[in-house]
Amino acid sequence: MNRHWGVSITWLGHATVLYTDAKGRNFLVDPWIEGNPVSPPAAKALSRLDAIFVTHGHSDHFGDVLPLAKKHHPDIVCNYEIYLHLERRGAEKVHGMNKGGTIEIAGVKATMVHAIHSSSIVEGDQVIYAGEPCGYVLEFEGGTRVYHAGDTGVFGDMKLIGELYRPSIAVLPIGDLYTMGPREAAAAARMIGAKAIVPIHHSTFPGLPGTPEALRAELADRPEIEVVALKPGESAS
Repeated sequence: MNRHWGVSITWLGHATVLYTDAKGRNFLVDPWIEGNPVSPPAAKALSRLDAIFVTHGHSDHFGDVLPLAKKHHPDIVCNYEIYLHLERRGAEKVHGMNKGGTIEIAGVKATMVHAIHSSSIVEGDQVIYAGEPCGYVLEFEGGTRVYHAGDTGVFGDMKLIGELYRPSIAVLPIGDLYTMGPREAAAAARMIGAKAIVPIHHSTFPGLPGTPEALRAELADRPEIEVVALKPGESAS
């Protein structure tokens, strides 16, 4: 299928997604590489990282933020509570914000939107409050808009996100148990109205049974919605 997204999307396993724009700038969402059983070699071979976007504090989304920040010195976008945590740990170029706000970083415009989940950071025997989870609408130079939902259940205001921002691509969790499963993700896709759905947060562990094939089956009545199923390390553009 001729997509011409204007941005390359690479799934780096679990919920880690790399967006590369037409100028070669790299934007990483929810980096979990070390310890990720499905992380591909490409995840460890990044030579450039312009920005990191964090949706919440769980280790399978937040685990490699600080190591990557020390190595690449990217801008980091996150909620206010995670911003405070990262600042205390010496991270530079951290931008705290909250839902409804928009920030422009290295040529991408990011709007923080709602997500239904939990959020915490575990350090030793401490569980640290990490603010509310979120998603992002990322608008790249050229006008391509991607709704990266983060870990979330389905909620009615996804329809409002679709109406306000009109993303052409939605990156949605489908694994079930901790997030939406295929049934809920199909309902989300209908509300959002994106032409393409990239499934993430699936197939990492046996406890995440949702599959892209099941999502396609749930969307069989909507052939205009393309389910772009990637393997870890694969890209679509």
